[in-house]
Amino acid sequence: MKKESLYKPFEIVHKTLDKCGKAEHKHLFFELVYIISGTGKQCINQNTFSYRAGHMFLITPDDCHSFDVESTTEFFFLRFTDIYIKSGVFQNGDIQRLEFILQNANHQPGCILKNLTDKLLVKPIVEAIIREYVNRDLYNNELIQQLVNTLIVVVARNIARYLPEQVDAHTEAMALDMLNYIQNNIYFPEKIRAEAVSREFGISENYLGRYFKKHTHQTMQQYIINYRTKLIEARLLHSDRRINEIADELGFTDESHLNKFFRKQRGISPTTFRRQGMVGVSENERLRSA
Repeated sequence: MKKESLYKPFEIVHKTLDKCGKAEHKHLFFELVYIISGTGKQCINQNTFSYRAGHMFLITPDDCHSFDVESTTEFFFLRFTDIYIKSGVFQNGDIQRLEFILQNANHQPGCILKNLTDKLLVKPIVEAIIREYVNRDLYNNELIQQLVNTLIVVVARNIARYLPEQVDAHTEAMALDMLNYIQNNIYFPEKIRAEAVSREFGISENYLGRYFKKHTHQTMQQYIINYRTKLIEARLLHSDRRINEIADELGFTDESHLNKFFRKQRGISPTTFRRQGMVGVSENERLRSA
């Protein structure tokens, strides 16, 4: 499989593609993909997500991905390396945290912008970067770099919503490996049971529970519940999948099982949550255009 390299700190690509796609490939760098307009499918590590305008994806090094354009799509790509993160463009105290968050992103398909306010913020940032990139005006490079840095920080903030609050760049490697294992296997309930995880890491179930809580400040079961709930919320708000399709994808026995699980966590049904979320999006768009 082809692996693409990047020979500069960051690169901006703005292109429109008409009903074609790109075969599966891997990167040796980070890539942010923002959909300005159009529809299609984004595939990351053999998981597929329908995209539309306003969606943003993060492709991390060694993720296998491709996309299939269904209607003419205008793409914005921001490619950058971990060398750029460490190059002094960010505050010293933030470098470790940013690198940690980006490296420990849940490598699953779907829009990474979970915060509605950030979704409204990203579009004008992307438009400003494209404008500066095309016009090449005075102080152009400096302004583009500041906008790029802002975009990376916004993305990191949204990714951090999937990580336990107490987990940071100093957390032990095995604890981080456990989190990545759970994220990568969240679609397979049998693989994230205590006995399966303890077997994977070669430790007893009793020690697993104590170790996980010590390093994440929550039980493994709490983390799995919170993570699954956030994934359901993302699917409800940012995809057109039916409830039964979401249930099947996330390993619930049926739609009723997912409904019961979600209502217990959020106090409302998935259908009500989706309807309220769509109302919120429409209201924000109305206020922006007023």
